[in-house]
Amino acid sequence: MVTETQQILKELGEIKLEIKEIKEKMPDKEMFLTAEEEKLLEESYANESKGELISSENLKKELEE
Repeated sequence: MVTETQQILKELGEIKLEIKEIKEKMPDKEMFLTAEEEKLLEESYANESKGELISSENLKKELEE
C-alpha cells in the first residue's frame, strides 16, 4: 500500500510539472481575435486592396464637416 501511494504521489508530481510547463507555453487568450474582430480585419484588408482606405487625418477632416 505504501509503495502504491508513493507511486501515485510521484505521478501526481510529474503531472503538476507538465501542467506548469503547458501553462507557461500556452498563448494568452488575448492574442486571439474574436469572430467580430476577424471579420473587421478581413474587411479592412479588402478595403485596402481596393484602395478604399483613408488616412486618419482625412477621416478627422470628414468628421468635422
